[in-house]
Amino acid sequence: MIVDGFFIAGTILCAVAVLLGVVATIIRTYPDDFALVSVALLEVFLVVYGIAAAIRQAGGQAISGEPWEFWGYLLTALLIPVLAFIWAVTDKSRYANAVLAVSGAIVFVMLYRMEQIWDGALPA
Repeated sequence: MIVDGFFIAGTILCAVAVLLGVVATIIRTYPDDFALVSVALLEVFLVVYGIAAAIRQAGGQAISGEPWEFWGYLLTALLIPVLAFIWAVTDKSRYANAVLAVSGAIVFVMLYRMEQIWDGALPA
């Protein structure tokens, strides 16, 4: 079980992004501002998470798994909200909200995997 402050905060932000994206998909025919902001906040969280991970690693806390795998997941996770945001801004349809919701779910899965790599936990 992962009990890390960053993971808990990330899980909450991902859940909010998914929830707002799903609600916006149901009630709106264009991208909702709240869904866009939630994905933007998710991106800010990932930047802070990456900076904190770099500081922890530079401070001597080693990544239990492969470092290249952790940083690869982080770089990929950083792209997901940006691409979803661009999609939602350029595509003014109901499905843009669905893309925002899916981006929150994808980032959660990647965050979970990054925590497994950092802590050395084996995937279930």
